[in-house]
Amino acid sequence: MSGPEDAGSIPATSTSRPVVVADLWSASRRAAMFSGRDPRTPVRPAWIWWAAVRWCPGGPRPGPPGASLREPRGRDLLAVRPLVPGVPHAAALLGEGSEVLGFDDEVSPDHDFGPRVQLFVPPGFDTEPVNVTLERLPARFEGFPVIYPDSDRHDGRPHHQVEVTTTRAFFVDRLGVDPADGMGLADWLLAPTQILASLTGGVVLHDPLALLTARRRALAWYPDDVWRYVLAAGWLRVSQEEPFVGRAGGRDDDLGSRVLAARVARDLARIGFLLECRWAPYNKWLMTAFAQLALGGQVGRYLHRALRAMRWREREAALCAAASHLADVTNRLGLAEPVDPAPRRFHTRDIQILGADRLTRALTDAISDPQLRALLTGFGHRPDGLLGHLPGASGRLAAWLMTVHAE
Repeated sequence: MSGPEDAGSIPATSTSRPVVVADLWSASRRAAMFSGRDPRTPVRPAWIWWAAVRWCPGGPRPGPPGASLREPRGRDLLAVRPLVPGVPHAAALLGEGSEVLGFDDEVSPDHDFGPRVQLFVPPGFDTEPVNVTLERLPARFEGFPVIYPDSDRHDGRPHHQVEVTTTRAFFVDRLGVDPADGMGLADWLLAPTQILASLTGGVVLHDPLALLTARRRALAWYPDDVWRYVLAAGWLRVSQEEPFVGRAGGRDDDLGSRVLAARVARDLARIGFLLECRWAPYNKWLMTAFAQLALGGQVGRYLHRALRAMRWREREAALCAAASHLADVTNRLGLAEPVDPAPRRFHTRDIQILGADRLTRALTDAISDPQLRALLTGFGHRPDGLLGHLPGASGRLAAWLMTVHAE
């Protein structure tokens, strides 16, 4: 029998016993008891769902990734009640919330914080008895909130955060499409990476029919040509502003140079996620997650140096070093013909850049998918033949993609 998955991994099919909902116990103290850790230290995100969900008595007790589990001392649970006896179901903690990404800490409990879980039932299943039972949960247990306001759900009204739904409805509600039906070009290009991160991260507690597993695997990463396109777009963003750091600095606009450097640094960080096949979270956690990448150490040091630099020449050199490192990694992926990753002069000016547009050109030239080729021909080129832009999730692109998707 298997335990829950590590956050961020793609699950194997669970063969655990059916999930039951308890009259809630103290996640931090009980999880600390299981792992032997000091209960005063911050609670690891994966422990939060212990407060709402556990496996049946007699089954294995799941624990946080890497924890050395042992039997708890004394009473570990109040009375438990199976909610869906004899019904195939799944349970997980996915979707919204920093704990799904693994980034909650001691600051997090000041709002929208408490035990929650998704319970996935078959289509047509009568959820009314389950909902009635959940409405009887106590407001608090051992000082831990069970019924609490959540500004993103239930209009901010206090409510338990056990979501009873179907797998299809859950993914369609968050992504606009059910991955079990297949992901088309429009679906991939219009899907925010934060949403993809939230659906492929988190913890799957129970999935005997692999309904969650199959969908999460379908969202694991882009098809190769879509990957080329999105990576090309990332490098295009860098190319559009990389010379401005030196241009503003050369005009003694130090603040402007710093702001531009920060923008380029963020775009380079996003490229790092693309190179390691990781879905980038939204901006609050972008650099926290970036530091966990294999290339986050070296590239992160370059970006730190760029943003700390007091002189624009140092700032420019550090950004060029970061961009060159990422360009070299791009070459080694084999997605396109390699380009020289060495920095170069911008036109005839005394400004150093990577020349990121060369990577954009190489990557788009390697695309063979006919729909993407049509997109490049129709939207991506200027009359002079140079690549002007790669459309993202704009209204015009969305309309075009939906037309193609429907054909």
